[in-house]
Amino acid sequence: MKEPLIKCDHLKKAYHTQPAVEDVSLHVYEGEILAVVGPSGCGKTTTLRLIAGFERPERGEIWMQGRLLSSPDIFVPPEKRRIGVVFQDYALFPHLTVYENVAFGLRKQPHPQVNRQVNQMLELVGLNHLGKRMPHELSGGERQRVALARALAPRPQVLLLDEPFSSLDLDLRLKLREEVRTLLKGMGLTALFVTHDQEEALYMGDRLAIMNEGVVQQLDQPEVIFSQPINPFVAEFMGSANFLPGRVVEQGIETEIGLIPQQVSLPAGSEVELAVRADDVGFDLKGPANGVILSRVFKGVMNVYKVRLHSGLVLEAFQPHYRLFAEGQPVRVFADAGHELACFHNGAAIKGDERHLDGVTKD
Repeated sequence: MKEPLIKCDHLKKAYHTQPAVEDVSLHVYEGEILAVVGPSGCGKTTTLRLIAGFERPERGEIWMQGRLLSSPDIFVPPEKRRIGVVFQDYALFPHLTVYENVAFGLRKQPHPQVNRQVNQMLELVGLNHLGKRMPHELSGGERQRVALARALAPRPQVLLLDEPFSSLDLDLRLKLREEVRTLLKGMGLTALFVTHDQEEALYMGDRLAIMNEGVVQQLDQPEVIFSQPINPFVAEFMGSANFLPGRVVEQGIETEIGLIPQQVSLPAGSEVELAVRADDVGFDLKGPANGVILSRVFKGVMNVYKVRLHSGLVLEAFQPHYRLFAEGQPVRVFADAGHELACFHNGAAIKGDERHLDGVTKD
């Protein structure tokens, strides 16, 4: 198996006794985009700053191509790491032109080489006609492209992007993230992309690192994390799951909305929770009702219903845009997933092969 380009082992960092990163271990392979995602304050930006060299870990190590960059005893400064950074707020120099901003990190190179490289980067991001503009004369998307060109100009081995699209409006954010992913893949560049947006992480990342409370909860491919979350936090954060109590029986798992014919490696009678998302739940007017419609939100191509079960548990369910039910309508709610549901026991994911019984991702 090939060695990772970037490897972080058991990083810890606190600010004024307030823990920011508790125990972060992750690795990134050459040419890969790793999306680091989690709620505000989970430690994802601090992890990026540690890799960039803007912060020094109190514990743990950071390696790049077999070279130790950071540890409690060894520290390579940011300018010697060959790591580019794109910040959330662009961090452009307001008194310099677009051309001069991109050229800033190339000051020690001969002028012809600087000129050639700056023009290449501006053409790459589609701004070669705006080199003489000042940052305040640009749109938000153009400023972000300048920041990207400036980070790429010194030809870094790794690019770190810290929520680069969060200040842009939705349409521009969607357009720019597509452009940036295509650009990174076309260049074969290794990148870490930090975001709090689950959809953005699923789109950008070849793999995802899900963080919470300063720890990487799970690191895997997007499809695996979405369908096989390691714990309830990951299930809820990556897909807005509701948790349906169940009891293991011989035929599967008995729940309030019927039998789920899913075998798990637990003895009969064990209490479990199933993560159900809106696309896992169906309802109709046939048979005895076990729930009632609370609300409907029209989303264009679909309706999103909230349904309260007799126990008081509220589930979300998708229905086609033409299926309309009134609030207060009694309905029969049932599981309609077409796949195995994520199952948890005592806070750990349970699978038939018991891969996740210890609650720790094997990365």
